[in-house]
Amino acid sequence: MAWIWKRKSLIATSLIVAVSLFVVAVNLSEKPYFLLQPVFGQSSFKQPYNKPHPGYLSIPKEEPLNLHCDLCSVVSSSGQMLGQGLGAQIDRSPCVWRMNNAPTRGFERDVGQKTTLRVVSHTSVPLILQKPQYFFGQSNSTVYVVWGPLRNMRKDGKGIVYNMLKQATENYPHAQIYVTTDERMNYCDMVFKKETGKDRIQSGSYLSTGWFTLILAMDMCKEIHVYGMINDTYCKSDVNRKVPYHYYEAGSRDECAEYKMHESAPYGGHRFITEKSVFAKWAKTHSIKFFNPPWQLS
Repeated sequence: MAWIWKRKSLIATSLIVAVSLFVVAVNLSEKPYFLLQPVFGQSSFKQPYNKPHPGYLSIPKEEPLNLHCDLCSVVSSSGQMLGQGLGAQIDRSPCVWRMNNAPTRGFERDVGQKTTLRVVSHTSVPLILQKPQYFFGQSNSTVYVVWGPLRNMRKDGKGIVYNMLKQATENYPHAQIYVTTDERMNYCDMVFKKETGKDRIQSGSYLSTGWFTLILAMDMCKEIHVYGMINDTYCKSDVNRKVPYHYYEAGSRDECAEYKMHESAPYGGHRFITEKSVFAKWAKTHSIKFFNPPWQLS
């Protein structure tokens, strides 16, 4: 009889272990994929290829973003793009990504005219909405991904920017507008801390649109070509030409002057130079290449 009870006890224990493992598996499967990934190493930001991304939800249906490209050309808004004649080369890319309200009209020779996806800061949404037909017209197939803090993006009627975007989708039903979830925003903050050792809020830093763009691109693109983005040492040289901060704002503030001002700002500054050093690190483990000017990765 003793062996029978011992066998029953073993079976019961096995069942408990199996149920416990099942519960753990279910709990893990319910968490966003990107929250389970390591921050460092080759798999740092990788989504399963050809899978929708739960960190970006459409307005108003809240469907996850599902966009994947073999090659993405990310076009900087920098004045470095001027006079380079790279428009045709950029337009040959399967996917072309742009940022904020950077226009193509009038600059086609240098920046191209194709736009597959545009990453937009919450602060640039009012600029986009000044030209709604240009950005959201029916023939425009561009996907828009808008990032911003919860206070502006909340969906309970109190999110000012979210309300603007929702109205835009009502006025332009064909517009493809996605917003970054609060969980994804927190994740991008976490990556900044892991890579720099500095807490974004405590250090008075604001992440740039470029930061959100590169993180998204590493999930959506097998290969990334970045045009017009300077590296973290570019502004240390006196021989580099002065260019406007934005290619579409001729005569505006100098790019390096803007970078240095933000880098040293005690509060509210984009840490452009710090971010570029992180991008160089990512390029060593991801398929990222920088053009105009080219980066020498040590």
